[in-house]
Amino acid sequence: KFEALKLRLGQEGLFNPADKKPIPEYARAVGVVTSPTGAAVRDIIHVLTRRNDSVRILLAPANVQGPGAAEQIAKGIRLFNRLKNVDVIIVGRGGGSIEDLWAFNEEVVARSIHQSAIPIISAVGHETDFTIADFAADLRAPTPSAAAEMAVGRKDEQLDRLKRLEEAIWRSMLRKLDHASSEVAHFQGRLGQAAAA
Repeated sequence: KFEALKLRLGQEGLFNPADKKPIPEYARAVGVVTSPTGAAVRDIIHVLTRRNDSVRILLAPANVQGPGAAEQIAKGIRLFNRLKNVDVIIVGRGGGSIEDLWAFNEEVVARSIHQSAIPIISAVGHETDFTIADFAADLRAPTPSAAAEMAVGRKDEQLDRLKRLEEAIWRSMLRKLDHASSEVAHFQGRLGQAAAA
C-alpha cells in the first residue's frame, strides 16, 4: 500500500524537487502540527526556545495515530495556511511502529503538505523511519528535535551577523563621507583659484 501510494503520488508530481519551497532563514513564528501531549512537542519547544527565545511557537494539536489522525494533521496544516501566521510548519511525531506512524502515510496528509504555501519540515519518528509525508515535505528532518534545529537559526549567531552587517555599513558610510569631504575640499580649492584669477 505504501509503495503503491508513493508511486502514484510521485507520478502526479507531489514529490517534485523543483516544487520544494526553501525554509526561511529567519523564521519569527513556527507552526507545529503534532500531539499536544507527546514527547515530540516538548522536544520541539525545548530546541526552538534554546536556539531563539524570541521565536513564536503555535501549536495545531492533532492526534498522530489512530482513526481520524490523518484528517486532523491535514486540518492543522490547512489552518496555518488559512491564518498565515507562521513562517514555517513542523509536522511530525516521535517514533513508533509502522502502524503507529501510518497517519503520515495517508494521501490526505501528503496532499495538504504539497498544497501548503508555507514551507513544511516533516519530522516523523526516528532517523530510519520514512513516510509519504517525508517525500511530500519541503524538507525532511530525521527527528522532531532536528526539525526544530532546521526551522530556526540560533539567536546569538543572528545577532553576531547583524552586528557585522552594522559595522560594515558604518565603514562604508565613513568611506563615502571621506570621499565626499575630499571632493568638497577639491572643488573649494578650484573655486578659490577661479575667484583669484
